Amino acid sequence: MASKKEILKKVLGELPLTAEVYWLLRQNGYSSPTSFSLKNIREVLPEAVKLTEKVRVKNKTGKKVLTFASTHYWLEHVVMTSLALSAQGHNVTLAYYPYGHWHADSTQFDIRRQNMYANSVLRPASSVIHFENMLRNNFSFTQLPEQLIKDVEQITSYDYMYAFQTEEVNREDPFYHFRYERNLQTAKAMFNYLRKNQPDVAIIPNGTILEFGVAFRVCRYLKIPTSTYEFSDKRGAMWLAQNEEIMLQNTDRLWNAYAQYELSPAELKETKTLLSSRRNATTYGDYSRKWQRIPAEGQAVIREKLGLSNKPIVLLATNVLGDSLTLGRNTFTKSMSEWIIRTIQYFIEKPDVQLVIRIHPGEALVKHGSILDLVKKTLPQLPEHIKLIEPLDEVNTYDLMDVAELGLVYTTTVGLEMALRGIPVVVAGKTHYRNRGFTHDPNTWVDYFKLLNKLLENVHEYRLNESQVALAWKSTYLFFFKYPVPFPWHMVHLKEDLDKYPLSEVIGSSGMKKYAETFASLTFSQTKDAGNGAQSTG
Repeated sequence: MASKKEILKKVLGELPLTAEVYWLLRQNGYSSPTSFSLKNIREVLPEAVKLTEKVRVKNKTGKKVLTFASTHYWLEHVVMTSLALSAQGHNVTLAYYPYGHWHADSTQFDIRRQNMYANSVLRPASSVIHFENMLRNNFSFTQLPEQLIKDVEQITSYDYMYAFQTEEVNREDPFYHFRYERNLQTAKAMFNYLRKNQPDVAIIPNGTILEFGVAFRVCRYLKIPTSTYEFSDKRGAMWLAQNEEIMLQNTDRLWNAYAQYELSPAELKETKTLLSSRRNATTYGDYSRKWQRIPAEGQAVIREKLGLSNKPIVLLATNVLGDSLTLGRNTFTKSMSEWIIRTIQYFIEKPDVQLVIRIHPGEALVKHGSILDLVKKTLPQLPEHIKLIEPLDEVNTYDLMDVAELGLVYTTTVGLEMALRGIPVVVAGKTHYRNRGFTHDPNTWVDYFKLLNKLLENVHEYRLNESQVALAWKSTYLFFFKYPVPFPWHMVHLKEDLDKYPLSEVIGSSGMKKYAETFASLTFSQTKDAGNGAQSTG
C-alpha cells in the first residue's frame, strides 16, 4: 500500500508547477532525493564547457549529431561524450529523459523535480550542446507506423526478459504495462522530433533494450545513420557498432578484414596470457573481472569431485537467463531455455555419455528466474550420467573444458575457448564466433540432433585440426583485443575515469591520437581500416 507521502506526491504531481515550486524553494542547487544524481559531471562541467567553447572555434566544420540518454547515470556519460564531440566541431543535440530508474515508475511529482534538477545542472553546457528534454515531446495522439508499434512490443518483451531473467513474457504483468507505456511514449516522441529535426547521425547507448532500443529502432526506421555502443569489463574501451545493435556483437566486418591475417608470436602470447588469467581466477590488464570463483585444480581433481567415469564427457555451458547478450540471438530454437531442456532430454537416453551442465556463475547474482531453477523444475530427477554444476559450486569451468570431448553452447565464450583446445563445439545461438570455420553450426532442430548423433558415434574423430585451431585463436584475439575500441570514460566507473582522463586530455593532441578513430566511427566521419572493431551493416 502506498504511503501518505507517496499519495500526496501523486496528487501534487498532477497540479501545474507544484513540483517546480517545491524544488525551487527546497532543493535548488542540490541533488534530488529520488535517486537521480548528476554529481559526477556537475563538478567538472563549468571547466569542461569553457574548454569546449575555446576548442570549437578552431573546429568549425562538423556534423549534425543527435545523442540520446535515459536515466541519470547514462545521462552523465552521454553529456561528456557530447562535449567531446562538440569540441570537435559537431553540432550536438542531446535528447534525454530525466528518469531515475528503468525498472520502476516514479510519480509525476518526482519526475518533474528531477527534470528541474537536470535543467539546472545542464544549463552551463547549453552554449555548446543543445538539450532536448523528450518529456516535452510527448505527442500522445501520434500515429506510429505499424513497424514501430511491433518494435515497441518486441523491446518491451526484451525489457521483461532482462528484468526477470526469463524467456517467457507475461504481457498482463504490471511491469510489462509500465515498460510498454514508457517505450510507446519514447517512440512517439522520437518519431515526431526526428521527422522535423533529422540529424546527420545518431549515437545511442546499447540499442537493444529500454528507451535506448526504441530510440535506435526509430532512427533506423527513418534511415538515420546510427551508432550504438556498450561497455564490457575492460576499462578504457567500449564496443561500437554502426547501424546495428551492439549487443548482437556482430564481428563479421572485423573477421573479413582479417581474413588473411596470421597472429604474430607476440599477439598469440598476449592472448594466452589473458586466457590464463581467466582460468586461474585473476584479473588481467585493463579487465576488472575475475571469470572464475576458484583457480583451476586439474583434471584428476575435477573427475574425482564430480564422480566422472571414463565415458565420453559432453560439456553444456549456459548463459545467464535473460541476459542482454542472449536477447534476439535465437537461430533454430524458440529460446535458450528450450534448447537446454530438449538437449537434456536427448542425453537422458544416452547413458553411455556423461553430460555436464555448467550453469553460468553469473546466475549467483540474479534475483528472479534462472536456468538452474528451470532445469530443476522441468527435470527434477536427472540420471546419474548427467551432472548439474550450480553457479556457486566450487568448480572451475576450465577444468571442465580440459576433460570434455564435446562442447555445446548458446552464445557463451566457453565454446570459443573449447575450440582452442581442439574440442569440437556445437553452437546453437547467434554468437560472434559462429560460422568461422571451427564450430558446428546447425540451423534446424533436425540438423542439430543429426549432428549430435554423428559426433557421438566417435567424437575423437571430430577433434579440430591445426588450421581450425589457428582460426579459433585468431577469433579469440580479434574479439578481446581488436573488437573493443579505445574510449576514455567507462559508464560504470565514470567518476574515476573523469579524474584520470579529464576532457582537456581527451581532446588534446595526445588524446586524439588515441581516440580520434573511435569518435570518427561514432559519427560516421570516416571509413575505418582493418583494425576497427566498429561493425557496419550499411
